[in-house]
Amino acid sequence: MQNLDEVVVSARGQGGHRSEKGQVASIDEHLSQLRNVSLVRRGSYAWEPVVNNMQMERLSTTIDGMKIFYACTDKMDPVTSYVESGNLQSISMNSGLDGNPQATGNIGGSLDLRLKKVGFDNVPFQIDASAGHELNGHLAVYGADAAVSRSRYYANVGAFYRHADNYKAGGGEEISFSQFRKVNAFANMGWRLAARSVVEGTFIFDRATDVGYPALNMDVALAQAFISSLSYKHLFQQASWETKFYYNRIIHEMDDTHRPDVEIHMDMPGRSWTSGCYSLFTVTCLQHSLQFNYDLFYNRRFADMTMYPGGAAPMYMVTWPDVGTFNTGLAFSDNVQLGEHHSLRLSAKMAWQQQHLNNEEGYHALRVFFPAMKDRYHQTTGRVAASYQYSTPHSQFTIGAGWGSRAPTITEAYGYYLNNTYDQYDYMGNPTLKNESAIELNSTVRLSTPDSRFSIALESNAFFFSNYIIGQFEQRLSPMTVGAEGVKVYANLSHATIANVSLSARWMLTRHLRLHNKVGYGLGYDAEGGSLPMIAPLTWQSSAQYAWQNILFHASVKGHARQSRYGDKYGELPSDSWAILNLSAQYAISHYTFRLGVENLFDKYYTTYSDWKKLPQKGRNIYANITFDF
Repeated sequence: MQNLDEVVVSARGQGGHRSEKGQVASIDEHLSQLRNVSLVRRGSYAWEPVVNNMQMERLSTTIDGMKIFYACTDKMDPVTSYVESGNLQSISMNSGLDGNPQATGNIGGSLDLRLKKVGFDNVPFQIDASAGHELNGHLAVYGADAAVSRSRYYANVGAFYRHADNYKAGGGEEISFSQFRKVNAFANMGWRLAARSVVEGTFIFDRATDVGYPALNMDVALAQAFISSLSYKHLFQQASWETKFYYNRIIHEMDDTHRPDVEIHMDMPGRSWTSGCYSLFTVTCLQHSLQFNYDLFYNRRFADMTMYPGGAAPMYMVTWPDVGTFNTGLAFSDNVQLGEHHSLRLSAKMAWQQQHLNNEEGYHALRVFFPAMKDRYHQTTGRVAASYQYSTPHSQFTIGAGWGSRAPTITEAYGYYLNNTYDQYDYMGNPTLKNESAIELNSTVRLSTPDSRFSIALESNAFFFSNYIIGQFEQRLSPMTVGAEGVKVYANLSHATIANVSLSARWMLTRHLRLHNKVGYGLGYDAEGGSLPMIAPLTWQSSAQYAWQNILFHASVKGHARQSRYGDKYGELPSDSWAILNLSAQYAISHYTFRLGVENLFDKYYTTYSDWKKLPQKGRNIYANITFDF
């Protein structure tokens, strides 16, 4: 009874919630299928997930339970950018404070990208291959993976490649610096040591080069990840115990060498290293389904910047002062079946962390502005959530509440003169920030007809923040970036509120024809009643799906209303209303699946509320792909 949603990524099988493009779809396109999820777009690549109108600072993102942290001060490399569709079986989303066991600081929600594992005693040998092309931007996608499954071992291996040129917005305007190139390879393996004991290993290599970000001042020459893990799992009669150790390393290098008319050339590399482990015990006892989890990780992140003014010596600056974070926590959850129609879910987590600033130059630079700051800090965070559900065969009512807190991010606490192109301000971290906390209230009502041909769902949640963290203008400081409006320092607001509501309906008109409609709305206010930025206006989507034998047709219309409430004092500009039409068809025969579609059929020029600096979306885009499985 968790507030959980999931999208299926793997090419195999026909069930589950999927993208119309199938496995060829990007991770970002798969994420967009999840309810309560939107995406901040700074280019064609590596969109930032947003859950319940909250960005990465208030989310937890894991890969099969592994903690991974981005290495870019401008958030150009969310965790989701370091995997490919071929790596994954599915993506799960927990809304709000009731997160997955490994999640920490997940006020808005948590995402877990679940890796593809064929398992034991499955099909002895199988191959999946896919290829696709999109006309707008000449996006080419190629991928293949193979799996071997025996009673004592299994293995998944594969590789994926994507390449895109600049795309065109509606009306034919070319969006410069929107190209990218990416290659990904992975291996997942398992060995059965005994009837109930299993060892599993994972390795992922992901490398993106020549990545353009048209909404930002800089592009990315290299974004590279090494992700590895080794786990042991033992199965009991009504329980399981899994322990996993992992290590990952992220390399991210920003540069502006290909940009014209750059006043001062800059290099901005970033690094992130994380090692950790978790131990998860799951047991079913009478009416209880219990989970106990212990996890710890150690992460180091360092970023610097070198500026090359013409005719002068280079200028060097540390922007993340090599911050080492040690975090450890205990989590618990219990699904309790109280009776035939009644159930209760309880969850909680407590975490403690220590941060140390390892770079002396970065530490002393910050200390100029915060003389009382230390080079070592400790924080304690936690969350607790409870929900009650009443269900019958054709109805479901859920109410829930929770409280949770998060520590300031590396950028919020220790960032040094980080330029934000969204509002054109330089941002300074604040090591004296308090932990941010929130109370969540949520409810869900689901109803369906006795024949299940029609269903409707109403979902709502509200988050009441204390010590909300956001940048505030500081007139005593001068900007360092050429053209910046000023300097903002992260500060705690006494309170803020974010609320969301959505209504969805599904209708099976005939055995072949299904309709799905959804409308959503969000509100966000700061302590003074001003609108928070990046809050969704009225959004809507209507789709129809017709299935006949091996053919599937899909049509959808989606858009959002004009953004009447927007965070003007935070640099946000209003977004106009828009609507687009998408069409697709799928034909499956034997081991082949063919897909053909067109997005933005009428070549509409538009931007959404979450497009960074009003970066226009793609114009008309015709795509085709083929998937083969054997």
